[in-house]
Amino acid sequence: MKAEITGENDESIGLHVVDNVGNKHRMEMHKADGEVYAHDSEAYSQKPEKRTREESEYGKQARRYAQYYVFLNRGYDTVNPKWKNPVHLQAVRSAIDSMDLEEFEDHFSDLYQQLKSHHDDDTERVLHPPADSQDEDYHLYRKHVYLGLDPLDTDLADDARELAAEFGLDLDEQSPNETPLAGLTDDGLEAWSGFSTELFDRSDEDELAELAEGFYVDTTSELHMAYLDHDGIEQVTTAVEPDREPDARFEEPPVDPGTLEQFRHGLSFDLACQIRDCFVRMGVKPPEEYQILGLGHIAAALAYEEVDFYPDYHAPDEDGAYLSDLDSKYFGDNSLLGNVKSLLN
Repeated sequence: MKAEITGENDESIGLHVVDNVGNKHRMEMHKADGEVYAHDSEAYSQKPEKRTREESEYGKQARRYAQYYVFLNRGYDTVNPKWKNPVHLQAVRSAIDSMDLEEFEDHFSDLYQQLKSHHDDDTERVLHPPADSQDEDYHLYRKHVYLGLDPLDTDLADDARELAAEFGLDLDEQSPNETPLAGLTDDGLEAWSGFSTELFDRSDEDELAELAEGFYVDTTSELHMAYLDHDGIEQVTTAVEPDREPDARFEEPPVDPGTLEQFRHGLSFDLACQIRDCFVRMGVKPPEEYQILGLGHIAAALAYEEVDFYPDYHAPDEDGAYLSDLDSKYFGDNSLLGNVKSLLN
């Protein structure tokens, strides 16, 4: 992926982006929110119905890359929603890693209790299935996280962008496309799986990013859920939450959360996978720490299944059982993904 800013005025910014197969995209976006209101490429049909799934994904990669490129190079808040910005996700992840269990429980006990209730008859449900729910196996339990400091709205903004720059955008880096996991060397496979296995062996996190020292979880939303009704239509329950955009979103199927400590590590691992997904879906190879296997963004997992050039980062097959048992329990279960992916169609 390569990008070049071609023009800018008070409201908009223009770019040329070259995707991972060498095709140029011309686009313009609003600086205030990153909305791409003009996007053209001679290599692809302007009619969505005439593009293959892969061609459509190259276009989406180009837009995501452009938004992140402008964010890095101009500092505008062009990556939306915020919970798809690696900087916000890393700040939330580090804030969670630095919590003690009591503070973690204050914010996430409802999600923990809900997941545990599916596997322990003595644990009471926080949310009961809606009357029109098709099946509890199709539930995704959602919880939004709000930082006490905005990485882009404080005197730490420069540090935030430095962290973002460390995430990559090295134009010479290998694309994540068309790199099947089965084709990785033993060393490459170890690099992709090592962090996953190591994470659950840690009793506490000693390598917090310096950036995150000033960040903390200010509040979280009420627990709510996405589910399929009897007609197979997605429904989302309401929740009380602040009148601002969240910095991270958790969207968990009804898996066994283990102990509270294991669950805290599980959510941290989830965020690491979400960070990986942000980079992969903008056509950029993730930084080394995030070259991991597991379920992150649900929509990204669906894309990995449907787009031929993506490896199965979310669900390695049995011949590539790279994840530890805990990692697999939390985020490597193909059957769970099969249950919930209908919510995204």
